[in-house]
Amino acid sequence: MAFADQLKQLPAVTHLTALQLLDAAGHLVATIENKPGQAGSLAVYAALAARHGGINVAAAQEGLDIFAEHTADARAHPGHHPNIDRLLAVIESGEGFSVKLVLA
Repeated sequence: MAFADQLKQLPAVTHLTALQLLDAAGHLVATIENKPGQAGSLAVYAALAARHGGINVAAAQEGLDIFAEHTADARAHPGHHPNIDRLLAVIESGEGFSVKLVLA
């Protein structure tokens, strides 16, 4: 299923302005904002965090499936899809992130 179709099945994120990813030490690693170009990733990461309690290996694997055709492009062009690259790194390292939702 294409990414656009996958997005339609995820919960809305209109109540969020952003999502913050924190490493094991609690340091801010990344912020995904609710703005054009990032809203899809925000929806994916928020859904994964809700299902898995954070971004762990299982969440990352599910996320790659949700990103669908963009996952193949991210593998072919590292750096073009940082939010997918991050999921690939979680799978490779086994080190995930806790998630803090920033409400609107």
